[in-house]
Amino acid sequence: MWGRKSSGSSGGGGGNFDAAGCTALFNKYVDAEEDPFSIGMDGISTLCDDLDLDPTSDVRVLVLMFKLGANAKPGQISQSEWNSGMQALGMSSLDDLKAGLAGMDTGFMEQAEFRKFYKFVFQFSREGTHRTIEKDMIVALLQMVLAERNNTHLNSFCAFLEASGEEAVRITLDQWTSFLEFSTLIPEDCAGYDEDDENCSWPVLIDEYVDWKQKSKKK
Repeated sequence: MWGRKSSGSSGGGGGNFDAAGCTALFNKYVDAEEDPFSIGMDGISTLCDDLDLDPTSDVRVLVLMFKLGANAKPGQISQSEWNSGMQALGMSSLDDLKAGLAGMDTGFMEQAEFRKFYKFVFQFSREGTHRTIEKDMIVALLQMVLAERNNTHLNSFCAFLEASGEEAVRITLDQWTSFLEFSTLIPEDCAGYDEDDENCSWPVLIDEYVDWKQKSKKK
């Protein structure tokens, strides 16, 4: 999902914020010919290389982008976001970022912050003007983002998406966020789930998942 094209401190910052050093680090990852004011996917991938992160499986790169406030456009971070985010984190250099990685695990997030992060992941991972994401990428993102959250529905929901064929090719933000809410409220065996409950309206995708899971248990 990542790769080159073909709110609070993490505790990693050193001493005083060095604006010049922060800007120099930003410029290292910018493609001046493509956009001199934003770091795109190629630059983020290079940053991951320098931080010894695997962008296809290590959630910390997404946590970093979240904490830096990369909200303006999917898949990139602007210079203003970078500078203000780095300053808020007390970081100015690559060494600062490396030192801060230990605190950029989703396991350190309270539920309220994690919900914001979870929504950010979808928005940041969109491609261009698309408002939906292909299900294969959704599966990869879910496995990355929820791996440390003890989500009892994660594996079965991913299996459901992979088996859904053309029925669920692209996933919406509402479906993405609803799955997190569903998996927080509904036990693994889906006991008590009622798709007709007017007080708890789920997207059709969730109804289909529950139906798929119940049928799978009968086989």
